[in-house]
Amino acid sequence: MQLVINTYGTYVHIKDELFEVTLTKDGTKQKHHFASQKVTSILLSKGAAISTDAIILAMKNNIDILVFEYDGMPIGRFWHSRPGSTSRIRKQQLEASLNKTGVTWIKKWLAGKLENQIAFLKRLKNHRPSNSELIQEKIDAILALKIKIEKLEGDKIEQVDGTFRGWEGSAGRIYFQTLSMLLAEKYRFEGRNFRPATDSFNAFLNYAYGVMYSRVEKVLVVAGLDPYVGFMHRDDYNMKSMVFDFIEPYRIYADEVVFKLFSAKKVNDKHTSAITNGVSLNSEGKNLLLQALMKFLDEDKIRYKGRNQTRNNAMQQDAHQFANSLI
Repeated sequence: MQLVINTYGTYVHIKDELFEVTLTKDGTKQKHHFASQKVTSILLSKGAAISTDAIILAMKNNIDILVFEYDGMPIGRFWHSRPGSTSRIRKQQLEASLNKTGVTWIKKWLAGKLENQIAFLKRLKNHRPSNSELIQEKIDAILALKIKIEKLEGDKIEQVDGTFRGWEGSAGRIYFQTLSMLLAEKYRFEGRNFRPATDSFNAFLNYAYGVMYSRVEKVLVVAGLDPYVGFMHRDDYNMKSMVFDFIEPYRIYADEVVFKLFSAKKVNDKHTSAITNGVSLNSEGKNLLLQALMKFLDEDKIRYKGRNQTRNNAMQQDAHQFANSLI
C-alpha cells in the first residue's frame, strides 16, 4: 500500500508504532492510522510534513519516502544508508554506457516503447470501427519507425543517439496525434507539452509520468543500478539519465490509465485548475489519477514472462534482468 499525502498541511508522525496521518478536512481534524507492515512507500507533496520518528520507522521497514512537486515531479527521496547490492553492477553500467552494450539496450527500450504504442492503438482500433483505417495508417507509420530503430547499428551511443531521438520523436508525434483525435473534442490537444501543461490531458499525463519516474528510480536502485548513469539521455547536472532511458517501455502504463480516464468521461472541469500559462491538477484530479494508476500498477495482474504478476513487479523483474546482464 502506498500512502499518498497531497493535502496541504497534512502531518505524518508515529503513534503506538503506527503511522498517524493528521489532516484537516472541511474544518474538522481527522486522524488515520496505518501499520508499517502494510505500507510500501510514502509519497509527500509540498506543503505536507513528516516527523523524524516516522522517517526512522520507514527506514527500518524498508519503506520508500518520496517528496514530489505539486505537478507530480519527484524532487528527492529517503533511502536506507546501506547499499542494496554489489558495486560491480554500477561499474559495469558505467562501462556499458561507453560501448555497444549501451546501444543494444537503448534499441531494446525504444523499440519496446513503440511496440507498446502500437499494441495500445490496435486495442483502441478494435473498439472504434469508424476510425479503424486512419488508426491503422498511424500504426503502420509507427511500425516503420520501430523497424528503423531495430536495424540501426552503432558501436557507441553518440554515433546513433541523434537518429534514435529523431525517430522516437516522430513516432511520439504520430501516437499522441492519434490519441488526441480519439478524445472528445473538448479534451483534444496539440501534441505533448510540459511544465506547465497547457491542457487537461497533458496535465494528467505529466503528473502520471512524475509518479512513474519515482517508480522507475526505485526499481533501478533495488536492482543495484545507478539512476544517474544513463546511455542515451544527457549526463547533465543532477540528471537521472538512466531513469529516463529505462522508463521508455513503461510510459504506456501512464498513457493507458490517463486515456481511459478521459475516454470513460471520468475527468471534468473540477479536476484541474488554471495556473499562470497553463493548467494544473488540483487535489480532486490527483486523487482520481492516483487511485486509477496505483490500481493499474499494484493490483491488476498481467501475464508476463510465464507468470501472473503486477505491472510493478514485472518492471522490477526487468530491472534485475538488466542488472544481471551487465555482470
